[in-house]
Amino acid sequence: MLLPQEIIRRKREGQPVDPADIAALVEGLTHGSVTEGQVAAFAMAVFFRGMSREEAVALTLAMRDSGAVLDWTGLEGPVLDKHSTGGIGDNVSLMLAPAITACGGFVPMISGRGLGHSGGTLDKLDSIPGYTTQPDLETFRRVVEAVGCAIIGQTADLAPADKRLYAIRDVTATVESVPLITASILSKKLAAGLDGLVLDVKTGSGAFMATIEAARELAGSLVSVANGAGLKTSALITGMDEPLASAAGNAVEVMNAVDFLTGRHRDARLHDVVVSLGAELLASGGLAADTGEGRAKMEDAYASGRAAELFGRMVAALGGPGDFMEKPGTYLKAAPVVRPVTANQAGIVDAIDGRKIGVAVVELGGGRAREADTIDHAVGFTALAGLGATVGGDDVPLAIVHARTEAHAERAEAALRAAYSVGDGPAEPSAAVLERIGPDAS
Repeated sequence: MLLPQEIIRRKREGQPVDPADIAALVEGLTHGSVTEGQVAAFAMAVFFRGMSREEAVALTLAMRDSGAVLDWTGLEGPVLDKHSTGGIGDNVSLMLAPAITACGGFVPMISGRGLGHSGGTLDKLDSIPGYTTQPDLETFRRVVEAVGCAIIGQTADLAPADKRLYAIRDVTATVESVPLITASILSKKLAAGLDGLVLDVKTGSGAFMATIEAARELAGSLVSVANGAGLKTSALITGMDEPLASAAGNAVEVMNAVDFLTGRHRDARLHDVVVSLGAELLASGGLAADTGEGRAKMEDAYASGRAAELFGRMVAALGGPGDFMEKPGTYLKAAPVVRPVTANQAGIVDAIDGRKIGVAVVELGGGRAREADTIDHAVGFTALAGLGATVGGDDVPLAIVHARTEAHAERAEAALRAAYSVGDGPAEPSAAVLERIGPDAS
């Protein structure tokens, strides 16, 4: 192995780095023989110089192998999962995992908490009393084997090098590096022992990748490196120029998911994304002949009630109420202040700044300004108007705000109005699924 400083120098100068040296650097980070300063210098060199596919695959595999790698041998079906780059009203995982299970797959989904202005799946699930989002690996395995799906957070046993590297990236302004993002995401998915993965890479005002070009770059990197590491993967680029669901928050998004699963209400764009992602997974896992058949199977999982039943079983198996699906309103906390947010003028919604809506949820207490902040799971927005919606007055508001106090509600109302543009002309809802990037893109 080269000395750490020589690996840094080679990358700094744009020279290729041998995969074995990358693996040794990650091992040194994991066990303390390489300093945080040296890893920070390497991350900065990667930020400016990038990585070849071979180097990115080597980094991803080394981070995967820094901890436990799950083995699902013996399960009678493919092990499948999805990852989203994050957005507003993105509660897709809650409906996707049980539907894939209903179609014959197993879904050991390792999710994250909120990051910046986007909500986190674990924060949503924490709004369900008793639900354990950080179980040990034995419990995780038991629930996946018994129910077919389990949505949990990253444990200390899985890809520990990723946690250490991310903390260094966070304080050295290297978070945005596409190769480092790629390795961070995929190392955890590879450690989960998957047979197939679909990626939901979002673009638009509410996404981290605001432009379609940036989304394509990240999606292409993820698909290329994942397949290079031996994991069958495809990606969908989806639109985030408006909230995906009509709810944004934690408990309100869980209730939105329950309504979706039970058929009480399904937001059209959300439905399109969920079914499209599911169809990709079913086709890649051999549970459908193609995505057309995959879509039909996903629709049947919801129409039959099987997906809803499995979500309820997962909640109970991870410590939540056994009758959660029958009585969600009994268990999900409600905010003390609930009222409509009227538009500044009557008209048609012609533009939405999704990021501003996400920030408004954080300011309500539904997200974290600092890592140590406590989340108020009850707050957020429901009945969010989409592009092309006609609004005006209390009867057709921009949204309904759920707040802890009147003062919080007033600030949230102002922030929400600033996120919406209302005009006279016609406006169409934004497309939900924009592009597909398959393994052939690698």
